[in-house]
Amino acid sequence: MKLYIKNMVCSRCILVVEDILAKRRINSARVSLGEVDLVNMVISEAEINNLEKDFEKLGFELINDKKSRLIESIKKAVIDIVQLQDGLHHINLSDYLGQNIAYEYNYLSSLFSSVEGITLERYFILQKIEKVKELLVYDEQTLSQIAFQTGYSSLAHLSNQFKSVTGLSPSHFKKLKNTKLRKSIDNL
Repeated sequence: MKLYIKNMVCSRCILVVEDILAKRRINSARVSLGEVDLVNMVISEAEINNLEKDFEKLGFELINDKKSRLIESIKKAVIDIVQLQDGLHHINLSDYLGQNIAYEYNYLSSLFSSVEGITLERYFILQKIEKVKELLVYDEQTLSQIAFQTGYSSLAHLSNQFKSVTGLSPSHFKKLKNTKLRKSIDNL
């Protein structure tokens, strides 16, 4: 049995969900972004309702309908592309979604836009820009290295996209080093 959870977008979220499950003595569950695999375990409707209440107190939401689960899968895949450091940055978004979600990209893009009110490509760009902001604040890499790491074809492409989203150049943002300009990924 799998449970799908909205707003579960980071490793801290996983820890929080694992803690809730442990308190409810559901120990054999595997937790990943946006989902809990109960590993051949069946729990009662009452226990699911209790979990739902626990999750809601912390800003999470159990997802029951198929389209919402699909949207969460899309968000998880986009976050994976942007956050992982193992070469996924240079894969095409439509190819990655096609490999990881069993639907055509055009359908996923259309569904995402209709439900979220933002295009899938725009959501991807916003996620990438937040990653760039994070790397700029850490100040451990050059802008060229950041551009390469986040899958931009050039520093100019990164700079143009960064400025169109934030209104600032990456250099100016780096000088500010104000983390208040960053958004948590679940607020995008």
